[in-house]
Amino acid sequence: MTSGSDGSSGITYKDSGVDLEVYEQAMQRLPRLMHRTFSPRVRQLDGGFAGLFQLDFDNPLFRRNYRNPVMVACTDGVGTKLRVAVMADRHDTVGIDLVAMCVNDALCCGAEPLFFLDYVAMSHDDPARLEQIVAGVSEGCLQADCALLGGETAIMPDLYQRGDYDLAGFCVGVVEKEDLITGNTIAPGDMVIGIHSSGIHSNGYSLVRKIVFDHARLQPDDWVGELGCSVAQALLTPTFIYSTAVRRVLSHYKVKNVVHGVAHITGGGLADNIERILPPQVELVIDPQAWELPPIFSWLQALGNVSSDEMYRVFNMGIGLVLIVSPYYADRIQSMIRESGFRSYVIGQVHEGSRAVHLAGVTK
Repeated sequence: MTSGSDGSSGITYKDSGVDLEVYEQAMQRLPRLMHRTFSPRVRQLDGGFAGLFQLDFDNPLFRRNYRNPVMVACTDGVGTKLRVAVMADRHDTVGIDLVAMCVNDALCCGAEPLFFLDYVAMSHDDPARLEQIVAGVSEGCLQADCALLGGETAIMPDLYQRGDYDLAGFCVGVVEKEDLITGNTIAPGDMVIGIHSSGIHSNGYSLVRKIVFDHARLQPDDWVGELGCSVAQALLTPTFIYSTAVRRVLSHYKVKNVVHGVAHITGGGLADNIERILPPQVELVIDPQAWELPPIFSWLQALGNVSSDEMYRVFNMGIGLVLIVSPYYADRIQSMIRESGFRSYVIGQVHEGSRAVHLAGVTK
């Protein structure tokens, strides 16, 4: 017989890398981070096997009176941005990214984000690190005005090197069928409004890491004069969550007559993501000179000697979300976006064409 790490006979779960006592400590840290995101529409069930959310509610503040609701579901992760978080040992922002990557997708259909679930897979029990991660998720849910309804944590020592972890997020929203945004009403003459990003957001980090750490051999704590911050601070800036701005616009206007399409600018850049929502008979011309390019992109491009074509193909280049709108309402929509705390720009226009996006002055 062998002796376990606790002095008992036989091999224990702790010997394999999973300490149930430490795991329980971690679970005790999380309920308060969930509860701060709850509205009365959440039916609290701590310790249960599922989360409960009431779609409609009698209280006038939360009553929606849905007639023909359509559920909208999204899932995503943070990608290799997590490697930067591990290198810098800073884990309180990637949870915001996780929420953003899911919620911003749901907004593209005109949905109201209702609730969010997270999945955290870790190499070993680490309550403090888990709390940092979920604190970011909780903050993201507050920004998105949705409930962190539940989640799951898995300890998998044989699948992850010690200190590594991965995240997955799941968002559910709802929209009235008549208000669903699909892009099929986009028409020639529509204006393209771009809302500024916080920087790289959570896409293209395999290229970012190749440039910054492999090619330039920088370290997370190195200072970048051009950016006025450290490498880690620049690369871990969390993704903007656009819920406040988009919901403000959509709740003010009848969607079908005003907002014809919404695109979340993620991997693939402006061209690929906007093209996804275009009907067959139109094309867009985007003017990259119409907005101010955040300095992090110029820094990355120069640091890695990256072509402009590659930069625009991989990154958002300063535009995190695009609204395609009726030209008559463009000015007022920009005012509402500004009142929500975001900068926006008219970056292009819709023309008759063959379902394509052209970036003026960028080599293709």
